[in-house]
Amino acid sequence: MSSDQHYERLIRMYQQAPINRLYPSQLTLDKGHARIELAPDPGLCHAAGTLHGSVLFKLLDDAAYFAAASRVQDQFLVTASFHTLFMRPAKVGALHAVGRLISAGRQQLIAEASVYDERSRELARGQGCFNRSGIVLDDVAERERS
Repeated sequence: MSSDQHYERLIRMYQQAPINRLYPSQLTLDKGHARIELAPDPGLCHAAGTLHGSVLFKLLDDAAYFAAASRVQDQFLVTASFHTLFMRPAKVGALHAVGRLISAGRQQLIAEASVYDERSRELARGQGCFNRSGIVLDDVAERERS
């Protein structure tokens, strides 16, 4: 399978995941890099009127995850750990997350991500470890299509 076909498969898998009905977003991929764009719903804010941290965490985890997954064609990855730093409150508006693969071992991959607002201010950053799960990626991608 070519890299482009692999990226297309991952993007379809991302778009069809049930969780992303709550977070309608766009994923783009390249070798070791991912970008996710999201315009969050105001219903995702907490009592102070800014976005709940779970929205930023999801963007960070997904961007880092897919940066790592862009390099693994045979197995589904799982997040083993993720360290997050929230730097400033996020208001409702266009957000984007950028993920980058840092290290790829046989079993574990490490990637980082940052989330930016519409003025390109960094809101949060994180770094995660992603493990090969033993689950065949083709099986997951096929399940998402049906």
